[in-house]
Amino acid sequence: MTADRVRMLLATVSLFAVLAAGLPARAQMTVFDPSNFSQNLLTAARTLQQVNNGIQSLQNEAMFLLNQARNLASLPYSSLAQLQQSIGQTRQLLGQAQRIAYDVTSIDQAFIRTYSQSYGSSTSSPQLLADAQARWQNSLAGFQDAMRVQAGVVGNLDRTRAEIEALVSSSQSATGALQAAQSGNQLVALQTNQLADLTAVMASLARAQSLESARNVASQAQAREQLQRFLSYGPGYQPQTARMFH
Repeated sequence: MTADRVRMLLATVSLFAVLAAGLPARAQMTVFDPSNFSQNLLTAARTLQQVNNGIQSLQNEAMFLLNQARNLASLPYSSLAQLQQSIGQTRQLLGQAQRIAYDVTSIDQAFIRTYSQSYGSSTSSPQLLADAQARWQNSLAGFQDAMRVQAGVVGNLDRTRAEIEALVSSSQSATGALQAAQSGNQLVALQTNQLADLTAVMASLARAQSLESARNVASQAQAREQLQRFLSYGPGYQPQTARMFH
């Protein structure tokens, strides 16, 4: 190879080098690294999993707060007013007891005045009759009061049935623990109200029976006194000489 051809070849190589140095970056050849691509893909997958875990954690926390809110929600229905009205009516009937009220002082005074265990000779016959009449009126009023209380309790049955249906419906549709507990407490209160009505009926019946029993005891004491007076009335028959003809 001659010196001229060598010089020409070197000049050509130099020209290509200069042209290659002046080309933009996009014209250069891109080199693909599989190891780097795999590492980047794995990092992206891990990051996506962490994001999904964070979203799931937020969803669980939101559900927990929602359940807490449901558990703390109050029952929209309350039977307190109806129960208070029912108890108030029963108390009113008991407070309207005739003649002898449900009061210890009143009972003691009535028994001292009317239900005497014994009668002396100083008690007049009109007084014995008045006491007997008063005792009979007390017994009659006691039985009437008992029947009025019974009628009031029977009248409460429809209200009680409506309250039971409403409370059972509320308990079945309860969305949280507090609502279920409140509906259960109201059902217990309703049962307590029924027990209170039953107690009122038993008290009124016992009152009427006690008045009647006391009347019988006092009547026996009065009957003994009246019999004693009859047997000891005056000196009795004394025979005397009768003159038929003058």
